[in-house]
Amino acid sequence: MRLIKGIITKSLPIGNYMKFFLFLFFLNFIFITTTIASTNILFLGDSLSEGQGVDEEQAFPRLVEKKLREKKFDVAVTNGGVSGATSASGESRLKWHLKQKTDILVLELGANDGLRGLKIIETEKNLRKIVQLAKKNHIKVLLLGLLMPPNYGIKYTKEFESMYKRISSVEKIPFLPFILKDIAGITELNQADGIHPNVRGHEIIAIRVSQFVEKNL
Repeated sequence: MRLIKGIITKSLPIGNYMKFFLFLFFLNFIFITTTIASTNILFLGDSLSEGQGVDEEQAFPRLVEKKLREKKFDVAVTNGGVSGATSASGESRLKWHLKQKTDILVLELGANDGLRGLKIIETEKNLRKIVQLAKKNHIKVLLLGLLMPPNYGIKYTKEFESMYKRISSVEKIPFLPFILKDIAGITELNQADGIHPNVRGHEIIAIRVSQFVEKNL
């Protein structure tokens, strides 16, 4: 403040004080506007989004943020992934995240429901509640699809896959089919458990998801 006062005293005639302060106000306004205008993206998911087994900075939500920023998109990503989470917890978790400004919700839930053999009708009901809550709060929803392993039976795996397509159609939200495409079942791209992607796997997911998000910004 003393520095500004000194500059004014030494460099500006009294009649230009107002112009100088208006100029400072204008710069401050630009800064505030730019900060507020950034797009806040929430990834609401399970261990896949959380990045189980890799550093948080290596998980695909953070890599998506990095890729979008490299393309000069003013975005900030919140990684709301929780290991072991099912669709049942999604609505309450979203309510908690609504404490902060959220513009886009990238929804990645349902895999743990399927792996536990839960009723698809209940999973769909839970996911639609999350989508509807987001819409109610003027948040754009992007849906990430998942698949079940073939050993769960043809009927269950097909119904599980159809669930995401149906939600996308009924709720009219963008949908990215199977985000583990070209990753699931490939040893070199997964950790020892054969389920969770390794660093390279997350990088591949990030490429596909960042393109999907960019398309819908």
